[in-house]
Amino acid sequence: MEKKPVLLVVDDDPQVLAAIDRDVRSEFRQQYRVLRAGSGIEALSILHQLVARAEPLALVLADQRMPDMEGVQLLEQARTLFPEAKRVLLTAYADTEAAIRAINDARLDYYLMKPWDPPQQLLYPTLHDLLAAWQATYRPRFSGVRLLGFQWSPLSHELKDFLAAHMVAFQWYDFETNPEAATLLASTGLTPADLPVVLCKDGQALARPSRGILAEGLGLARKPSQELYDVVVIGAGPSGLAAAVYGASEGLKTLIIERQNPGGQAGTSSRIENYLGFPTGLSGAELAHRAWTQATRLGAEFLLSQEVTQLCLQDEYKVLTLADGSEVRARAVVMTPGVSYRQLEVPGMSHLTGAGVYYGAARTEARSCSEQDVYVVGGGNSAGQAAMYLASYARRVFIVVRGESLAASMSAYLIEQIGGTPNIELLPFTEVVEVRGAEHLEEVVLRQSRTGEVTARAARALFVFIGARPSTEWLCDVLLCDHRGYVLTGRDLVADPRYAGRWKRGREPFALESSVPGIFAAGDSRAGAMARVASAVGEGSMAIRFVHQYLDE
Repeated sequence: MEKKPVLLVVDDDPQVLAAIDRDVRSEFRQQYRVLRAGSGIEALSILHQLVARAEPLALVLADQRMPDMEGVQLLEQARTLFPEAKRVLLTAYADTEAAIRAINDARLDYYLMKPWDPPQQLLYPTLHDLLAAWQATYRPRFSGVRLLGFQWSPLSHELKDFLAAHMVAFQWYDFETNPEAATLLASTGLTPADLPVVLCKDGQALARPSRGILAEGLGLARKPSQELYDVVVIGAGPSGLAAAVYGASEGLKTLIIERQNPGGQAGTSSRIENYLGFPTGLSGAELAHRAWTQATRLGAEFLLSQEVTQLCLQDEYKVLTLADGSEVRARAVVMTPGVSYRQLEVPGMSHLTGAGVYYGAARTEARSCSEQDVYVVGGGNSAGQAAMYLASYARRVFIVVRGESLAASMSAYLIEQIGGTPNIELLPFTEVVEVRGAEHLEEVVLRQSRTGEVTARAARALFVFIGARPSTEWLCDVLLCDHRGYVLTGRDLVADPRYAGRWKRGREPFALESSVPGIFAAGDSRAGAMARVASAVGEGSMAIRFVHQYLDE
């Protein structure tokens, strides 16, 4: 809810301050919040607090003669913090000449003579006129989370992605181009060396926060409320979210743990157009948020920006150790850690990742690509969806693929859309061999495999989609995985020569069960899984059926 604009009255004489506060409050308290200060220093402190909380200031009325700071000096500093606020000086007859000079020198809006009795004639008409003029140009300031940083800072990019993925409304202030950013930073007492800085709704300023600290600042849960759960789901991609929805809806005490962003790789997709029931498509972030809301409403508990670092067995219980050293116990576990993007190993990548080079769609950076050239590496659906989204902003989008066309790995509907978009160009038989730039990406170096020609092209951004690898590094010592790191389940597990030495139950594993009874795998990190959102959702919901069967044993 938008707070009322503030009127600030300042005077070092307690009797005068009480009188002006009384008169202003009686006339304007319905529309404005009236604050008072007994000195210029106290008034400045209040002004800085208003800046930090993004509260609007409509007018400052300050007495000229104050021992620590003259009224004109205070109003000059108020103008720096709130350029649009009206500034009124309260003077005695002897200070009239100084007040007139201040109208020109300090851009004072008005001065009032003491005494102002009766206020109906000598105070209110003037203030009403000034406030009407202020209201005519006033536009409510954004009151949510604000992020101050540098456009080419990898940490700034990471924080933007985090806020967007968690559906947190925020406003971005580029410190180099937005003059308001310096004012906001000054109100926190921090310096440019502390950037990026997140200003939370409660006024808290977080300097260069980690994901965990930011999650805590936003009020996102990072500690479990209980010691034992019926089922713990590790990973909040489509399969994990589906498992949470079905587990909670069927009465299981359900916890879902996500180390990065809800939605997994699908959550970064700018548009999913082939998911059942959404004929006009929806973004991956929107799908993830809907599923997250649904699971929460049904009773699932979420731990966000929290990572499971170890899994061990105690009798029939599964004990999960979190990154902060705490432990969670579960009767059953559904593993849905998903996959992570494969790295493009060419010169310059490590230096420029997050500063013009991005893995995934990076929707938060699309607007900054306005009227410039961008490159997308990869020929799968994710690359195609990103290219279509970026084409709405960029001057030209180049899709770089090693093969002859997109037909081998991209859905037909996407190929048709790309073909009909005039500012998207396919570069076949081409690969990126280097990226260049001092502080941010400036050029991509391309090699044409058929001719061997190498060219350097100016580029605002490079988005990489060259495949993925399972996020199971910490699991393969506990569960049987194939040679690529994907978790073996069901019949694939039985066919593995290591199976007999690991499986000690009198039954075969359930279809999605791993080599440890009661631990199930679903989604992209499972061997044999289909890399589609619909199939991931199906596997997540199926896993809960097998959890019930396991618990019934």
